Amino acid sequence: MRPYELMIIHRPELAEEDVRSAVGDLEKAIAESGSVTSTDFWGKRRFAYEIDHINEGYYSVVDFEGDIELLSRLDRALSLSDAVIRHKILRLDDA
Repeated sequence: MRPYELMIIHRPELAEEDVRSAVGDLEKAIAESGSVTSTDFWGKRRFAYEIDHINEGYYSVVDFEGDIELLSRLDRALSLSDAVIRHKILRLDDA
């Protein structure tokens, strides 16, 4: 399994508790076939530029280890979620 970093931006209309529970559900989904190494909730931040007429959102960063099938499932689920504005998965160096 390789290490990855996932950054998620949730919609600002959501309550902070709902965003935290969504990140917790995501951690459980990752733990089924991988392992979560750390989670960092940044809270509500203003964007550098407008995205779909939205100026702010809740940022979360999840570091995890997993395989390519896990990445495909995560990418698909986050792309279909109405609560997620943007997400990005990066592979970390093995060093």
